[in-house]
Amino acid sequence: MNLVVISNRVARGKANEPMTGGLAAALLPVVENSGAIWVGSSGRVRDGFQKEPFAEIEALGCGALAMLDLPAAHYGGYYEGFANSALWPALHSRSDLIRTSQGDYLSYREVNAFMARALMRFRKPDTAFWVQDYHFLALGAELRELGVTEPIGFFLHTPWPAAAVVEGVPHHRELIEAMLAYDLIGFQTTQDCDNFLSYVRDDLELPVRDGIVSSRHGRTRLAVFPIGIDAEKFATGAAKAISHPDVSRLRRSLNGERLAIGVDRLDYSKGLVNRIHAFDRMWTLHPTLARTVSLLQIATPSRGGIEAYGNLQNEVARLVSDVNGRHGEVDWTPIRYLNKGFSQSVLAGLYRTAQVGVVTPLHDGMNLVAKEYVAAQNPADPGVLVLSKFAGAANELDTALLVNPYDIDGMARVIAMALSMPLTERRMRYEAMMDKLKSHSITHWFANFIRALQESRSERAPSIADQAMGEPEMPEPMWRMRGAHGVARFH
Repeated sequence: MNLVVISNRVARGKANEPMTGGLAAALLPVVENSGAIWVGSSGRVRDGFQKEPFAEIEALGCGALAMLDLPAAHYGGYYEGFANSALWPALHSRSDLIRTSQGDYLSYREVNAFMARALMRFRKPDTAFWVQDYHFLALGAELRELGVTEPIGFFLHTPWPAAAVVEGVPHHRELIEAMLAYDLIGFQTTQDCDNFLSYVRDDLELPVRDGIVSSRHGRTRLAVFPIGIDAEKFATGAAKAISHPDVSRLRRSLNGERLAIGVDRLDYSKGLVNRIHAFDRMWTLHPTLARTVSLLQIATPSRGGIEAYGNLQNEVARLVSDVNGRHGEVDWTPIRYLNKGFSQSVLAGLYRTAQVGVVTPLHDGMNLVAKEYVAAQNPADPGVLVLSKFAGAANELDTALLVNPYDIDGMARVIAMALSMPLTERRMRYEAMMDKLKSHSITHWFANFIRALQESRSERAPSIADQAMGEPEMPEPMWRMRGAHGVARFH
C-alpha cells in the first residue's frame, strides 16, 4: 500500500529543533518507519496560479515530506479565520470565542479543494489517503469529486463536542455531510465518537448501525483510536538527556528544590490560568512549600494574530508576575515562565528532572505531554502525574492523580499531595501507567487505523458501485455556488 498522510503542517523533527505540537511528534515516527509520504503546508504562501505547487520534497527515514505553498488569497481566511477562530473554539466547547465570516468559510473550502488537487500527483492504484485533523474536514469530499475511489481515512486529534456546540459553527451541516465522504473517521475517545454519532443520527437524521453511518457518499465507519507514543524509546532518550546542557543547568539551579513542570502551547484549552491560580492557592494554603518547590511552565506562543490568543498571553504573563511578586523571595522565583519551544530531547530531560508533571487542560483530545512525562521518569524514583480528567489521556492513565481543572482548591490540594507521595505509591502508579503506554503505542495506533481503513473501504464499496450505476447526480455544493461569485478558484 502507498500511504499518503496529510496535515496542515509537516515537521522535519531535527534533534535540536523545537517540536511544534503533539500531532507533529506523533506523525514523525509513523512516516519515518512506514515509508509514507507526508504532505502539508510549507508555512509559505504564493500568489496566483501554481502549475507545480510543491516547493520542496525531502526524504524522512523510509518516507518523505512534501511541503506545499498554499494560496495567499485564501490562507488567512482558512487558517486564522475558519479553522482556528471557528472550528478550534467549537471543538474545545468554547462557542463564546467563535469569530468568523462567510469569506473565511469559503477560503477554508478553497484550501481544502486546492490540497485535493495537489494530492492527485501521488495517486496510484494502491494509494490510501490518511487525513489529519480539523483543518481538512472537507478534504475527503474534494478528493471524491476528483474521482478518487481509493481508501480515504480521517483522524481527529481534538475533541468532538456535543451537538449543541457544533450547531454554533456556521455551515456545520454542510461540513459534516462532507466528512461522510471518508471511509473511516477516527476519534481519540469514546465520548468524542458518541458525540459525532449523536449529531449525524439526530441532526442529519441518517441511519447508524454498529458505528457505521449510511449517507449519500456510502458507508462511513466511526471508531476510537487513542493515539500513543513510543514509550520505551522516549524513556531511553530521557535518561540520556539528563546530561544535556539545558537540563544540567536547570538541575544545578534548583539547589535541592523540587520541581513541577507544565509544557503547553499557549492556548485557552490548556487551562494555564487555572493552573497558575492553583499553584498560588497551594503556596497560600501550605506556606511550608514556599522555597521548597517551584513550577517550570513552558508555554509556546501560537496563533498570535487571533485576538483570543493575544489576550491569553497578556493574562498569563500578568498572573505569573502577580504570583511571583506575592510569594517570591530575593533568591527564589516560584514560577519560571518561558515563552519558547524546546526540542523533544531537551523536554525529555526536563520531564525526568521534575517530581510532578502538571497536565491540566480544560478540554483536550489526548495530550501527549501526559504520556511523555510518564515515559520520561526514572523507574527507581518516578515523579507523579497530575492530570485533568478532561484530557483524553485520563481514559488510559487512570493511576495518575486526576483533577477537575475548574476546582482551584482541589488542584492545589492534589499538587501538594503529589509532592508528599511516598516512593512505594509513586512506583505503583508509574508502573501501571507504563504498562498501558507500552501496550497502546504509536505503532499500535498506526497499525489499528490502517487495518480498519482497509476493512472500511471494502465495506463501503457496494454503496459506491450502486451510486455509480443508478443514483442521480448530486447538485453543486452550496459553497462552490457561492464561490463562483467573486471568490477565485485554483484549478
